[in-house]
Amino acid sequence: MQFQNMAALAAAGALALAATGPAAAQAPFANVGKQVDISILINSSPWFGGFEKIVDLYEKQTGNKVKLDVTPYGGMLEKGRNAVRAGTSPYDILNLDALWTIEFYEGGFLKPLAEIDPTFALPAEVLTFEDSNYWNAQQRWRTRDGGQLMGYSPNGNIHVLYYRDDLLKAAGLEPPKTWDDVAAICQKLHRPPGMYGFITRGEKGNPIRYDWTPFMQGAGASIVRAPKDGDYTVTINSPQALQALDRYISLQKSCAPPNVGVLGQGDVIQLLATGTAAQGLAVIAAWPTFDDRQRSAVVGKINTVVVPAFPGRNPGVAIGNWVFAVPKNIPAERQRAAIAFSNWFLTAPAQRAYAEGGGIPVRSDTFASDLASRPEFRWMKAYIDSQPFARQELGYAEGAQVEAVLGLRLNQALVGEMSPARALNTAAREIEAIFQRGGRRTGQLTPLPE
Repeated sequence: MQFQNMAALAAAGALALAATGPAAAQAPFANVGKQVDISILINSSPWFGGFEKIVDLYEKQTGNKVKLDVTPYGGMLEKGRNAVRAGTSPYDILNLDALWTIEFYEGGFLKPLAEIDPTFALPAEVLTFEDSNYWNAQQRWRTRDGGQLMGYSPNGNIHVLYYRDDLLKAAGLEPPKTWDDVAAICQKLHRPPGMYGFITRGEKGNPIRYDWTPFMQGAGASIVRAPKDGDYTVTINSPQALQALDRYISLQKSCAPPNVGVLGQGDVIQLLATGTAAQGLAVIAAWPTFDDRQRSAVVGKINTVVVPAFPGRNPGVAIGNWVFAVPKNIPAERQRAAIAFSNWFLTAPAQRAYAEGGGIPVRSDTFASDLASRPEFRWMKAYIDSQPFARQELGYAEGAQVEAVLGLRLNQALVGEMSPARALNTAAREIEAIFQRGGRRTGQLTPLPE
C-alpha cells in the first residue's frame, strides 16, 4: 500500500518547478489562543535543528511555551515507556519511532486525537506514511480503514542516495540509477583514505537493519510474507534477501572504510560533509548539514537521487518516519494544548517555515511551492520521486524484537562472523520463534544452503 494522499504528492512533483510564488504562505497560521505550557520528548537527530526553529516561531507567534527534552535515539523508547506508565506523563507529546508505535497503540497508552478534540483532522495535504499514525485495534494493524487517528508525523525520513555532483561530472559519470552504477562509480572514484566510493551504516542494531532495508525491498525480499493478512511466515532467508545482503556487503567491503561494522549515522554524515565520500546512502534529514558552511566542506557540491535499484526492479525506499502522539495520562488542559500546537504546526505556512529552517516538511503542497525551484532545496525532487516506492517495515507488535535479531545477524554477516546465508537462516529461526511466542500463524522458508 502506498500513501493515501499519493495523488496530492504526485501533483506536487509535477507542479514544483512550475510554481512561481510562495503558495504555502497564502494560508493562515492556526489561531490557537492561550494554552498551558507543554513538553515534548524529541530526539537529537539531523532534523532537530529545523524543529527547534519552528518551535521558537510558535512561541513567538502565540506566546505559548514549549519545553523540549532533547534525547539521543537510544534513550527515546525507554523515556516514552516510562512516561506513559507513570502516574502523570512529564511529556504532552511523545515522539515515537514508527517502529515503536504498535506497542503504545496496543497498550492503550495514547489518547486518540479525536477524543481530545472531535474537530481535529489532518489536512488532506499531510502525508501519513502508509497510515502509520492510525490504529485498527480489531485488525491489529496501522490503517485508517476502521482505525483511529493516534498521531501525525513531524518528520518523514526516507533514504536517498547522496553523491558528489562535481566529482561525477569531472569524471564524465551520470548519477547512479542502479547498484551496478554505484559500484562502477566507486571503482572510478574510490581512493582511500582520502576518498571512499560509497558509504552507508553498518553499526549493529537499528542502523544496519534500516540501511539494509532498501537493498532488501529493492531485491523483492521481505521479512514476513503477509502480516497485514495475518500470515507471519518468515521469508527473510529467501534467495532475494541473500542477493540483497551479498550486494550490500560487497559494496561495503569494496567502497567503504575498513571499520564498516561500527559506522553510525554521524560517521556517514561526517564522511560526506568533509568531502571524504563520493556516494552515500543516508536519510533525507541529513541534508541540511551538507549545505551548512559551518559544518560542511562540500557546500553546493552534493546532490541527491532516488535510492538505486537492482536491474529490472523498482527501487527500495524504506520509510523511517516518527509519530507525534499524546499520552493518556496527562490532564485535559495539557492534551488540548498539545492539539493546539499540532493544529499550528500542520498549517501550510508553518510547514514552509519548517522547511526553510532545515526541517523536512510533511505537507505535499510545501513541495509544490516555489521552494522546490531554489538551489538549497534541490533535495526535494529526489524526495518526491521516491514516494511511490516508499514502504513501511516492522508494522507489528513484535517489530522491535525482530529488529534486534536482524540488527545483530546482519552485522555479523558484514564483519565476517557468519556467512550471509547462515546469518539469514539464523535470523529466520529466531524471528519465527518470536512470532510463535506471540501466538501468530507463522513458519519459515526452506533454509538457504550454507
